[in-house]
Amino acid sequence: MRKRWLKTAIYGAALIGLSIGLVFLLRHLTAHFKIPLEEFAIVAYLVVFGITLACNASIVVPVHIHILVMMTVASLWNPILTAFVASVAGTLGEISGYYAGYLGKKIAVSEDMPGYNKFVGWMKRYGPWAIFLISLQPVLPFDIAGLSAGASKMPLWKFLLPCWGGRFPKYILFCYFSSEIFRFLPSWF
Repeated sequence: MRKRWLKTAIYGAALIGLSIGLVFLLRHLTAHFKIPLEEFAIVAYLVVFGITLACNASIVVPVHIHILVMMTVASLWNPILTAFVASVAGTLGEISGYYAGYLGKKIAVSEDMPGYNKFVGWMKRYGPWAIFLISLQPVLPFDIAGLSAGASKMPLWKFLLPCWGGRFPKYILFCYFSSEIFRFLPSWF
């Protein structure tokens, strides 16, 4: 258990360090080539959308590069808009896990399997809240929630709304955290 927390702390520190380095590189390049950052805001939001969508569409493979990109963009442009774009893209990316569970259930799980009806009942009763809470926290992998929601035939909208509802505040915290980090760094940074 202690190793897991240590790995998580190292991973978080690495994301923050890489984000600081990326922001430094972007600021240095734009200052060197005299490029106004305001002109690239739309491109930055599109990059956040595309990378977040691709990272969240991967099933069972934890790819968190989108957090690095999201934190970098939030520190240079609007953090709320960055969090909104990332949360919408992340939610849409999780549709792949939902449909993998939905279609995999048809192939691998039969309805007369022991415990299946109990599982479906639990998911129908607590599913949206469970999806919201799993989506809100930053440590546990979310793919299991998507696979479970799809396997229990939860309606797609009941999956997407709590998924987005949990991601948006989490991403707002990430974005404001990253933008606040840069206030404490020296002015040359």
